[in-house]
Amino acid sequence: MLKLFILFVVLPIAEISLLLQVGDLIGGWTTLAIVILTAIVGAQLVRAQGLAALAEIKQKTAMGEVPAESITEGIMILVAGILLVTPGFITDTLGFLMTIPVTRKPFAKVLMAQFGQQLKNQSFAYYSSSQGGFTGQSGSPFSHSASGDDSSVIEGEWRRTDENKKLDK
Repeated sequence: MLKLFILFVVLPIAEISLLLQVGDLIGGWTTLAIVILTAIVGAQLVRAQGLAALAEIKQKTAMGEVPAESITEGIMILVAGILLVTPGFITDTLGFLMTIPVTRKPFAKVLMAQFGQQLKNQSFAYYSSSQGGFTGQSGSPFSHSASGDDSSVIEGEWRRTDENKKLDK
């Protein structure tokens, strides 16, 4: 709730206040020109960085690697594009910081670490035939225990449906 309050109330008030102060200092038309120029330059930079991130995602996927960091950076570039098109100096600063690779890459690593920690804290539900249904377990349902018990083994039945169709005819 606090984050939304800051995003939708505090940030616009701070942006308007800063725009008015800069307008008083250097003039209204100059301030407007700077805001428009940063939107144009930012859009071009976001386009170039977005295409580079997309190429990196394709390259890592073709090599069989998981492009988690590249996808995170791609999402950050998308958010940066929105921030750069939004008029204001604070959003432009945040947008440029998320667009430039020197500042984006460390920030993406921090975001990935936080997201990974949140995933570890989540409970996963999976089907266990021995317990008769879906169960919530902390951690991943695919992890193996070091103690050697096979409580993490999931048993099930399967059948080929294409063979059943041949038998029905």
